[in-house]
Amino acid sequence: MKFDLDGLTVYFPYERIYLEQYQYMRSLKQTLDAGGHCLLEMPTGTGKTVCLLSLITSYQHAHPNTGKLVYCTRTVPEMNSVMEELGTVLAYRSEELRKEREAMAVISSSAVVGDAMDIESAVGSQLVDNPNHNLNGSNNDAITNGNGDANGSNNEQQHQNRQPRKRKRIYGPKKSQPQNQLGPISHNNGAGGSGVLALCLSSRRNMCVHERVMRESDREAVDAACRSMTAPWALERARKARHNSGQGEGDGGNTASNNGNIETCPYFDGFQSAGEATSMPSGVYNLDELKKWGKSKSWCPYYLTRQAINHASVLVFNYQYMLDPKVAKMVSKELESESIIVFDEAHNIDSVCIEALSVTIHERHLEQATRSLGRLSSEVSRIKASDATRLQAEYQNLVNGLVDQGLLDAPPNEVGLASNILGTDILNEAVPGNIRRAEHFIAFMKKIVEHLKARLRTVAGPRGGVISETPLAFLHRMITTTSLEAKPLKFAYSRLSSLLRTLQVPNLDDYNALTDVADFASLVSTYSEGSPKFAIILEPNGSSIPGASDPVIQLACLDSSLAIAPLFKRFGSVVITSGTLSPIDLYPKLLQFEPCVSESFNMSTFRPCIRPLIITRGSDQLPVSTKFDDRGDMGVVRNFGSMLVELCSSIPDGVVAFFTSYSYMESIISEWDGMGILRQLTKSKLVFIETKDVVETTLALDNYRRACDSGRGAVFLSVARGKVSEGINFDRHYGRAVIMFGVPFQYTLSHILRARLEYLQTHYQIREQDFLNFDALRQASQCVGRVIRSKIDYGLMIFADSRYNRHDKRTKLPKWILQFLGDGQLNLSTDTAIAQVKHFLRIMAQPVDQTALKQVLLTLEEVEVMSPPIVRSFENGGQHAGS
Repeated sequence: MKFDLDGLTVYFPYERIYLEQYQYMRSLKQTLDAGGHCLLEMPTGTGKTVCLLSLITSYQHAHPNTGKLVYCTRTVPEMNSVMEELGTVLAYRSEELRKEREAMAVISSSAVVGDAMDIESAVGSQLVDNPNHNLNGSNNDAITNGNGDANGSNNEQQHQNRQPRKRKRIYGPKKSQPQNQLGPISHNNGAGGSGVLALCLSSRRNMCVHERVMRESDREAVDAACRSMTAPWALERARKARHNSGQGEGDGGNTASNNGNIETCPYFDGFQSAGEATSMPSGVYNLDELKKWGKSKSWCPYYLTRQAINHASVLVFNYQYMLDPKVAKMVSKELESESIIVFDEAHNIDSVCIEALSVTIHERHLEQATRSLGRLSSEVSRIKASDATRLQAEYQNLVNGLVDQGLLDAPPNEVGLASNILGTDILNEAVPGNIRRAEHFIAFMKKIVEHLKARLRTVAGPRGGVISETPLAFLHRMITTTSLEAKPLKFAYSRLSSLLRTLQVPNLDDYNALTDVADFASLVSTYSEGSPKFAIILEPNGSSIPGASDPVIQLACLDSSLAIAPLFKRFGSVVITSGTLSPIDLYPKLLQFEPCVSESFNMSTFRPCIRPLIITRGSDQLPVSTKFDDRGDMGVVRNFGSMLVELCSSIPDGVVAFFTSYSYMESIISEWDGMGILRQLTKSKLVFIETKDVVETTLALDNYRRACDSGRGAVFLSVARGKVSEGINFDRHYGRAVIMFGVPFQYTLSHILRARLEYLQTHYQIREQDFLNFDALRQASQCVGRVIRSKIDYGLMIFADSRYNRHDKRTKLPKWILQFLGDGQLNLSTDTAIAQVKHFLRIMAQPVDQTALKQVLLTLEEVEVMSPPIVRSFENGGQHAGS
C-alpha cells in the first residue's frame, strides 16, 4: 500500500493497515516534522517495527537532507528481525518506484508517438504528390519498412504494426517483487529504489569469519584472538618477520608458520590491502549477509562495517552503542545531528542508562587489579630495557594532550579503551605530569587500589557495616588518606588506555578489573562537584549466596538522564517506543526531556483476543499475595500451586508462569515438591525452569517448544526481569496463557534503590511509592505481553495477586490491556477464573471470521479518506501491493 500521510508518500509493504498503525505513523511524522522527541506506546503484536521502518524510510526518501535512521534493539535476534522487515519495506518501495518510472516513460512515449503521427501525415501527403521522392536519415528509418520501400500505404500499415512493438520495448519485461530482499541489491537502482545501504553492527563474536577465532567459546577469547592478529603492532611484527624471512609484501604470510609464529588475519589483511576499494554496494545486510559478503571478498566484516557506517542510510545495533559512552564514542561519533534515533522496546531505558554509568568492584576484583599492576610493572621494565624510545614517545604525546595524542581518534583496529566521561576541559589539557611516566602512573594506581582495599576491610570488619557516601565525601577521604590529587584521577581511565596501547597488550579482558578501578576513579573525580548524582555504597556482603562474605563497593548512578542527555541535545529526533510504557507520563521526568508527542494507542480487534484476569483468592477463598508478610504462608503457597495445576489442566499447549525473583521461585518450587504439587503438574504438562545460566535456559526453551509442538504441552517457570521476560515471544500455541505470580517490585531493602528513591524524591518530586508501582507494573506488563504477537493470536493474561485489584495498581497497566479488562474479570477466585478460562478458550477455538478480520484492516480508499484532501500529493498513485 502506497498512501499519502499529511503530504508524505508512505510506502507500506502490505495491502491493508490497522488503525493503530496509521495513528502511530501519523504521530511519528508529527515528531519528525517538529524536529523533536516522542514517547509512543504501541500494543504488542500490531506491527510496530514495520510502521517505524516504513514511515522513517519514506521520510528519508522524501527529505534527502534527513540523516541516518539509527534503530537500537536489545538482542541479536531482534536485530536480525528488524533487518528482515527492512528488506521487505525497501523491496516494496523499489517495486513501486519502478512502476512509477515505467508509467512516466509511457506518458513520455505517448507524447513522442503523437508528434510522430503528425509528421508522418505530412510526409505521406508529400509522397502521394511525388511518388519518386526519397527520404534519408532518421526520417527514412521512421517511415520505411524493413526492405527500404517507401510507399504511403505501406507506411500506414507499418506504423500501425510498429506502435505496439515500441510500447513493448518501453515497458520492458514485467518484474515481480525482488526475490533477494537481503544482501547486495543492484536491480531497480539498488535497495529501496534509491541505493539505500542498511547495516547492522554487533560484537566480534557475532561477525567474525576467521575459522580459528570462531572456535573460541566466549566473547573475551574472541576479542583477544582478533586483537592479537589485527593490532597495528601485531601487523608490524608480521611485516618485519616477512622481511627477515625474505618474503615480499605480496607473498601471503597470513599464517603463523610463514610469519615466524606471528599470525595475522587474512580477512583483515585483505580489508587493509583493498584500501579505498572497500566500499559496500547498496543492500540490506543482516549479520549473516555481512559475513557472507565479507567472506566472498576476503574482507573482515567487523571492520568493514565499522568503516561503512558513515555511508549507510540505516544502522541497526544494540542500545549500548548509543548509551554507553565507552562504546558510543567509537561508533556513533560521526552520526549527523539530523539523524533519527529509535529505541525500540525501551520500557527499561532508564535502567540501561543507569547501568552504563555504574561501577561495581568486589574484593576479588581488587586482588586481580593488584596482579594486573604487577604484570604492567614487569612489562614496563622490560620495554625500558629493550625499547625505551616507545615509552619516551608516549610521554611526549601525553605532554601534547589527549587529542593530539590520538586517544580519541585511534585507528579502528587499535588496542585501546574509550573514555566514558571526558569533558572538553580534559580533552584539550595535557595529562598531569605526575602520571605521564608509566612507572609513576602504575604507582599512582597502586595507591588507589590499596585505598579501596582498606575501605572494604573496614566495612567487612567487626565494627563495619553498610556505608553510603557522596562522591565528594569519598574523594575527600581518598585524597586525605593517600595524598593523591583530584585532577590526575580524572585522567586515570584514559591514561590506562594509553599505557595498554603502548605496551601492545592483546587481551584487554585480562585487565578488566583494573579498568573498572580506573573508571571508578575517573567518575568519582568528575562528578564530585555540584549536587550528587552518584552514590557510593560499601557493603560487607554483596554476594547472593547466604552466609558468604564478599565485600563490595558500588558507584551507583542515580540520574538516568546523564547517559541519554547528550543524545537529546545532539540529535533532532529521538523516538522512545515500546508496548509497555505505561504510565507514560513518568518517563519525561526520569529522562529529563520534553517530548513533542506522547501517545498510547488502543488495539483494534475483531474479537476479544486477550482475556486479562485478576485472581485475588484461592479456591478456599483465602487471599493470595506475594507481599513479604504473606509469601511464606503455606496457605498462599498451596493456593498458588493448586491454581497452576488447575490452569494447566484446562489450558492446552504452552503456559508460562512468572515469579517475582529467582529466590522466591526456588523456594516455592521446593515447597510445591514437598506438597506433591509438581507431581500433579507433570500429569498434564512437562515442566521447564529458567535458571541464571544462559545455556541451560536456552536448552530448556528449546525443549519447551518441542513439547508444545508435539502436543504434549508444557509449562515454563521463569522470573520477571530475567532473560525470558525481555526477549522471548510465546506466540500461538507456545503461550496460550501467562501467569504473573505476585507484583514484581524491586528489592526495597537495597541500599542502591533507597539512594535512587531519595534522589528522585528530592530532585524530581517523584514519590517513592509512585516509582515503585510504576516500575513493578511495567515489568508485569512486559511479562504478560509475551503471550500475543498478532491479531489472530489469542491468550490469557492472569494476574495472581490481590494487590492487582487495587485501583492504583491496575490503572497503571497499558491502555491496550485495560480495554479488555472489565469489571467481571476483577477480584476472582481460582474457581471462577477457571470457568472464565474455559469459556474464553471455547470462543477462541472457533475458526477466524475472515470478514470480521477485514473490518479492522483499513483499505487504501479508507486511508485516503482519513488523510486531509488538501495535502494529498497524488490521486491515482495508490495501489494494493502485498508483501
